Amino acid sequence: MRQVILGMAVALGLPGAALADPVEGLWKTQVDDGKYAHVAMAPCGAAICGTFARTFNAEGEYASPNLGKTLVIDMVPQGDGAYAGKVWRPSNDKIYVGKMMLSGNELQLSGCVAGGLICSKQTWTRVD
Repeated sequence: MRQVILGMAVALGLPGAALADPVEGLWKTQVDDGKYAHVAMAPCGAAICGTFARTFNAEGEYASPNLGKTLVIDMVPQGDGAYAGKVWRPSNDKIYVGKMMLSGNELQLSGCVAGGLICSKQTWTRVD
């Protein structure tokens, strides 16, 4: 009986795992001003959001005041690994029109102004 219950639990758990968004998980940002972070990407309603999970500088891990803050905001899947939403840049405390593109274990992010004429880009790598 125990094997039947375990089998049912595994079978019921598999569809949930299949529904997970491919960008969910932990990502390492590109180094910016000598610092980088690990960002936890997770569902936020029907979209994906990313929050600072860990922060690092030249000396190692440190307690940034940005820990726990959301920098990837309401990214909605557009298909074929593309997402659209907003991104927050802590260095100037501004929110930009954002896009993400997932390619394997790399996530390309961009934040743009002026209708996309001026953009800042980073490539993140999957940690977990």
